[in-house]
Parts: sequence; C-alpha cells; structure tokens
Amino acid sequence: MNAVWLTPLAAIALTQVAVIATSIYLHRAMAHRSLHIHPIADVAFRTILWLTTGQSRQEWVAVHRKHHTFTDREGDPHSPRLVGFWHVQLFNVVYYMREARNANTLETFAPDLRPDRLDRLLFSHGVLGLGVGLTLLCGLIGLWPGLAAGLLHAGLYVFVMAPLINALGHWRGSKNFENGAYNSRLLAWVTGGESLHNNHHAHPRSAKFSMRRPEFDPSWTVIRSLAAVGLLVIPGPAIGWPRAPEQTPTP
Repeated sequence: MNAVWLTPLAAIALTQVAVIATSIYLHRAMAHRSLHIHPIADVAFRTILWLTTGQSRQEWVAVHRKHHTFTDREGDPHSPRLVGFWHVQLFNVVYYMREARNANTLETFAPDLRPDRLDRLLFSHGVLGLGVGLTLLCGLIGLWPGLAAGLLHAGLYVFVMAPLINALGHWRGSKNFENGAYNSRLLAWVTGGESLHNNHHAHPRSAKFSMRRPEFDPSWTVIRSLAAVGLLVIPGPAIGWPRAPEQTPTP
C-alpha cells in the first residue's frame, strides 16, 4: 500500500484500538467496575495500552473517579465549566498530568489499583512501552511511515479524542438525562462510545453507554464479543464507583 495512505490509516487504526481499550478496560472495567475481566484479557488490555498510550492504570482511574466525585465543581480535574472550553480542549493533557502526579489523589481515589508485579516489572514504564510500540510499528510498515503514523496517533489520542470527551462532553450536545454532561451521537462512533457522556454520568455503573435507538456504542459491540468467548463478564449495574444515585430520563 502507498505510504501516503498507509500512514494515516495506521494512525487511525492505532488510535481506535487505544480509544476502545481505554474505554473498556480503564474506564468501564477498572474505574467503575462495570466489567469483570478474565486474567488473559487483563494482560492483553494492559499490553495494548502500554504499547499505544503508556498510561498508568492507577493514575487514569484515580483522575477519572475524582472527576465523577467533583463533576463540574471545585475539585474536578478537567471541567470546562470551571476553566473554559478551550483550556480543556487544548491543555487537557496538562490537567491530567498535574492530577495524576498528586499522590493524595492516587491514594484517595484508586487505592485498589496500587502497582502490582506486572506494573513494577513492565507496565509502569510508560516511555518504554511507547518506544517498543513505535519500534514494532516501524518494523511493520517501515521506518518513516511508522514514525509519522506514531506521531499522528499521539496527536489524535492526546490532543483530539481525550480532550473532546472531557471538554465537549461537558459543554454542548444533547441530553437524555438531567445532569451536567452531554451526548454527541456522531462523535460516539469514533470515541468508543465515550461521547455518550450524558448517559454515562446518569448511569456511571452501566457497562453500556448507548440507551436509545439512534445511539451507537462501539465499545459495547467489542464487550459483547469478548463476553461471548468468556474473556469478560458483565455483572450488572449494582457495583462500581462512584456510588451515585441513578437518574431518570427527561420527558
């Protein structure tokens, strides 16, 4: 395939893999305990995220749980209602890193995800994971296409997808429920269902984010497939973080 097309296609594919892995594993399974992950799938998800994002699961989960605890009020790590839409859209990574380095945040909001043996051996070394991932990519599609695809993927994931979910998801869109978050049915197709943000804030312990016919949650399709082969279990809505009351639909 021509490198002109190979580079963006590889970057988009990597970004979608990272987005869906983040949504299923870090968000639904780890942060909200909406899924029970088989040990094989657990290692697979952690490896994928190590190679494509280099993120620490304890840090990601702690920041997200704090966001739910203080949604759009003092203490929220990345609320556009507090600091402005463009501040979150452009500097989301700064807000995330600042909160992720707060030892009190980690201990308060993710004490159940302290580094284990695999973290200490491998997964806590995020820069190494990104380096290994980029090396594999370059070996697969070539040096310059691989470097270009890796750079484009980083830009899409860090500066487009994650900020859109955090910024636009608390700024504009449609609503099924009365809370401070919004849905974007169109963006949900490319954000692993994460842009059905109003639904998620109404039912944070639900493993499925789509609730009405026109809404599509791509991660839910993957979840059902993995559940069918026994790699995860969908236990139901009775567990998870935070312990917030569910809301009722608006008329």
